[in-house]
Amino acid sequence: MTNPSVPPPSGGSPRRSADWLLRLALGLFAVGLLAIIAIFLTPVLSETKPGLWLYGIAMLTPIGFLLAIVYALWSGRRSR
Repeated sequence: MTNPSVPPPSGGSPRRSADWLLRLALGLFAVGLLAIIAIFLTPVLSETKPGLWLYGIAMLTPIGFLLAIVYALWSGRRSR
């Protein structure tokens, strides 16, 4: 049971320092997924080939995935 009258420590946890990495990873992954969807929809909607720049943006998906793995490994370590 916890004591509700005791406020949480104001120093913050060490895991909070890497939240920017998770937000960056999720953002890159989402933008990459949108580019992949656009690659598939471009020929259907306009009957043209998708541009090379769209394939480049799609490469943000694995970069975001790798950054999310780095975040998980970094935030999951034991503090001494």
